[in-house]
Amino acid sequence: MTTLRLPSRLAAIASALICAVSPVAIAPPASADPCSDIEMVFARGTGEPPGIGRVGQALVDALTPLVGGKTIGTYGVDYPASYDFLMAQDGATDATNFISSLVAQCPSTRVVLGGYSQGAAVMDMLAGIPPLGNKIGEVGSAPPLPTNLDSHVAAVAVFGNPSTKFSIPITDSTFAGRAIDLCADGDPICSRGRNPFAHTHYETSDFIPQAANFVAGLV
Repeated sequence: MTTLRLPSRLAAIASALICAVSPVAIAPPASADPCSDIEMVFARGTGEPPGIGRVGQALVDALTPLVGGKTIGTYGVDYPASYDFLMAQDGATDATNFISSLVAQCPSTRVVLGGYSQGAAVMDMLAGIPPLGNKIGEVGSAPPLPTNLDSHVAAVAVFGNPSTKFSIPITDSTFAGRAIDLCADGDPICSRGRNPFAHTHYETSDFIPQAANFVAGLV
């Protein structure tokens, strides 16, 4: 059997054609900007699974259409959210550590703090509210948010806040002017009320759009 040999010129043309139809490596698109315009740092309530919780998610959902296309990132404060309220201080420490890292990487991101129930107590610690001690049992304590991080906090929204029951709302703290502290009528956690069911439906209450509008005005 004879082997067909192409003239050198034809062989070069054939080689060029083969190369022309070979797959061409395409550079991957540039990665998206890892820094969001707004970062919601939310501490969930007692017994909720890890994440920002149902109240935090409702707040983010309500806020999103109000901020003119700005991107919103979320961070669920990492703490047990169990009935061992001493562990709430772990949430305050985690939130501080996260905000410190965020500010280092994304100094222009506007931080929004939020919390529901025990999660609101976590935010109270960052606000420098003194521990409630024997008023509601041991809840632990943690240092307030350092001044260099505090300046990055644009707004704070808490729901069912235990300290409000004792006339120490987060609106009277270092976050004054940037905070909203919401308590349902009859909620025994944040008021002298005796209706435990008043504490369980913040995510579907009028407080969510109220808080969202407040936050949107500051971010």
